[in-house]
Amino acid sequence: MVFTLNVNGMDHEVDADPETPLLWILRENIKLTGTKFGCGIAECGVCSVHIDGQLTKSCIVPAASAVGRRITTIEGLSADTSHPVQRAWIEKAVAQCGYCQSGQIMAAAALLARNPDPNDRDIDQAMEGNLCRCGTYIEIRSAIHRAAELAGDKEGGV
Repeated sequence: MVFTLNVNGMDHEVDADPETPLLWILRENIKLTGTKFGCGIAECGVCSVHIDGQLTKSCIVPAASAVGRRITTIEGLSADTSHPVQRAWIEKAVAQCGYCQSGQIMAAAALLARNPDPNDRDIDQAMEGNLCRCGTYIEIRSAIHRAAELAGDKEGGV
């Protein structure tokens, strides 16, 4: 079946089974490999994307359910790593192995979009669905605080 998905502001015509998880459509059909496969059961957060601005685990979302909606992947957060969360991640050197980081960044961006000045508890709650095997949780929290500062420095925030 052919359907159209709007990903990172561009329409992509996809010929696939509509029940295929969005993750695989993004990676295999649209060739956006920043969104990773982790557990396949929406427990690790590695596959996180935004659908209409809401954090979504793409491994369990049938692709057809995203038709007519705005999908944002890590590649669409900014073209030049200028998004405050990306800038903070780099500044704070958060990543170790890096495998989970696109999901972590997408979760942090979603948090800051709805709460521009989160406290530690807000951050911990928002990020609890994203696992990091390297244990960079303290660095992640620090980077989210820094991203909030960076977003506050520019008009319009995150």
